[in-house]
Amino acid sequence: MKIKNLLAVAALAALSNLASAAGDDAATQAATGVAQGVGAGAAQAATKDVALQAVAAKFRAMYPNTTFTDIRASGIDGLYELVMGQNVAYTDASGRYFVFGHLFDMKEQVDLTAQRQQEQQAARRVEYPKGLLGNAIKTVKGDGSRQLAVFADPNCGYCKKLEQELTKVDNVTIYTFLYPVLGEDSKTLAIATWCAADRSKAWSDWMLNQKRPALVSCVTPINDNTVLGSRLGVTGTPTLIAADGRILPGAAPADKINEWLGGAK
Repeated sequence: MKIKNLLAVAALAALSNLASAAGDDAATQAATGVAQGVGAGAAQAATKDVALQAVAAKFRAMYPNTTFTDIRASGIDGLYELVMGQNVAYTDASGRYFVFGHLFDMKEQVDLTAQRQQEQQAARRVEYPKGLLGNAIKTVKGDGSRQLAVFADPNCGYCKKLEQELTKVDNVTIYTFLYPVLGEDSKTLAIATWCAADRSKAWSDWMLNQKRPALVSCVTPINDNTVLGSRLGVTGTPTLIAADGRILPGAAPADKINEWLGGAK
C-alpha cells in the first residue's frame, strides 16, 4: 500500500474513533472527507490534529485540578508544550513527567519558551488598581492624559533602565508602586523614598542619578503593594499595567511603551 493511502487510512481511523466516542459531527465530516480520498498532506495534518486533541483530552483528564491554557505540539517530535497560566512545561504523550525550563531553537537563536510566555502575558488582562493609586508614587508628565501603573524595585537594574526610557514618554501619569523584592536594602530604599517630602523627585533622583534618599521612616503602603502585586500576578520587576488592564513586563523602550499605551505621545 502506498504511503499516501496509509496516511489516509490512519487519519480515517483516528477521526472515526473520535467521532464515535464524542459524537462530533465535525470529526465525522472530516472522516468522510478522508474516505473520499484526500491528499497525503491533508491526511497527515488531520491525523496530527486528531492525535493532539486526544493527547490534550488525556492530560486534562489526568490533571483535573490543573487549568491548561493551551496544549500544542512543540518543535520536537513527540514533545508537547503545555501552558498553565504563566508557566510553560513540556511532556511526552504519557503525560507523566513534566519538564519546566526553556526550549531554545539554536538554529534561529530563539528562546521558544520565553516567546510563548510573552505571548501569554500580552494576552492577559488584570484589574487596573484604580482604587489603590494612593499607594503609588504619582508622576505627571505633559498633560498626563494616559495612565500607567508600574511595579518596581529600587535596586532592580531593569527598573532603572525603564526609568530612563520613561523620561522620553510624554503626556502620561505614572503611578509607581514600590515593590521591593530584592532584599532588605530594597525595602529600606523603598521606605525612605515613600517617606521623602517629594516622593517623585526622590524616586527619580535614585533611579536615574543614584542619589540615595535620606533614611527616614513613616507609615508606608509597601506591604499592601506586595499583596496587590501578588493578586495581580506580578512575578518580576518592572511590570507595567495599562489602564485597560494590559500587562507589559520588562524594561521596554520608549517607542514601544508609546505604541502600547496608544493615544498622544
